[in-house]
This record gives sequence, C-alpha cells and structure tokens, in this order.
Amino acid sequence: MKKAFPFDFFYALTTLLLSFTMVHLAYTLVVRPNAEVALAHQREVWAQDPMIHVPRSIWVIMHDPEPETCWVLSIWAGFILGYREYRIVRERKLLNQDLVGMQEGEVVFPDSVREFSRHLETLKAADQTRLVPRTLRMSITRFGATGSVQHAADAARDECELEASRLDAELSMIRFCVWAIPAVGFVGTVRGIGAALQEAQRAAAGDVTGVTQGLGITFNATLVALTLAITVMFLSLIHI
Repeated sequence: MKKAFPFDFFYALTTLLLSFTMVHLAYTLVVRPNAEVALAHQREVWAQDPMIHVPRSIWVIMHDPEPETCWVLSIWAGFILGYREYRIVRERKLLNQDLVGMQEGEVVFPDSVREFSRHLETLKAADQTRLVPRTLRMSITRFGATGSVQHAADAARDECELEASRLDAELSMIRFCVWAIPAVGFVGTVRGIGAALQEAQRAAAGDVTGVTQGLGITFNATLVALTLAITVMFLSLIHI
C-alpha cells in the first residue's frame, strides 16, 4: 500500500525555513541598520552630555539574536495556525451539504445503506478523507453490518474522538512555540547578565557603559519574548 505524503511535516518544515528567511532578511536589511544608526546617535548625544535623555528605539530593542529567534518562532506559529484555520473552514463547508441524499422522514434499513454510501463515493477524493464524510461512511458501514443504531453511534463517536486526539497532537507544535519563545528570551537575559558581570570591574572604576549594555540585552530580550509569547497564546486560544 502506497504511503500518504507527509504533507503536515513538509508544511511545518517549509514554513519554518520561510519564517527564518523572512525574519533574517528583515533584520539584515532593516532592523540592524536602523539599530546601528540609533546607537550611533545615542553615543553622539551622550558624548556631549551624558545626562540627556534619549528615547528608546524599537530597532535597538529588537536588534539582538534572541528577539530575532523569537520572531522566527512567532511567525512559524502563525503559519501553522493559519493552515489549521484553513482546514477547519474546509471541514465546516461540508456540514451544509447533503452528503447521503436522504429525504426528510426517510427511514434507513441495514439493506439500504449501500444506496447512501454511493452518494459519499461521488464526492471528490480529497473530500472523502475529511471528517464528516469519513464518519458517515464508517457509521453507515457499521449499521449495515450489525443493524444496530448503537453500534453505528459508537463508530461515529470513536472516529470523532480519534480526530480530536489527532488535532490535539497537532497543537503540540504551537505549545512548543509558546514555551520556546519565553525560553529564548530568558537565554538573552542570561547572556545579558553575563555580559554585564564581565564589565563589573570597569563599572567599579567608573565606566558603566558595559554594564548598561549588558542589562539592555537582558531587558530587551525579555520584553520582546514575553510580548510575542502572549500574542501567540492569544491567537491560539482564539483559534481553538
């Protein structure tokens, strides 16, 4: 038997590479050049008067590797949620169709189930593999074999539970992104604290530039990571 093409895995891998490419290009062409300009302006202003307040630049907040990784994971999660929403819309369209050709008030007997199965066989091959036609076919087949409505209902319930388990398993990638985004932000936090501690001796001598830069990495990474994690979690809850 020919194995089905693993489209879900291929889609996840392709969108991950696409997310990385899009974000890396944006950082290379836009974010980091603007961040360098903002930092250069900040150094010029502080060289004249260290007490002047310079507003924080969004480019400086996002220019480190950790925020870039968080953006990659967030956009990847968006691609996965978008594909799931597309599949749900396709499934819902079948709910408004007459899939078995049953008339109002018509009674189904075990000997007549073949007639209703023919209506399902006239659907497109892609539609026949969806949840509603698949569940109907399994229930009709079970009713024709056993003549029991209870057995047909059990078959439908088992198929729906199996589909629910499969959909829940597909959400594992979204759960991973929701967990990984803050984790990456905490990596930036640790890296920034480590960089600040390395400059502690110079800070004791009066030069706190290195310490402030390290702390800037810490807070910027945490800010971006938590903001994106909240956004992805919100979108996933709306989707569910």
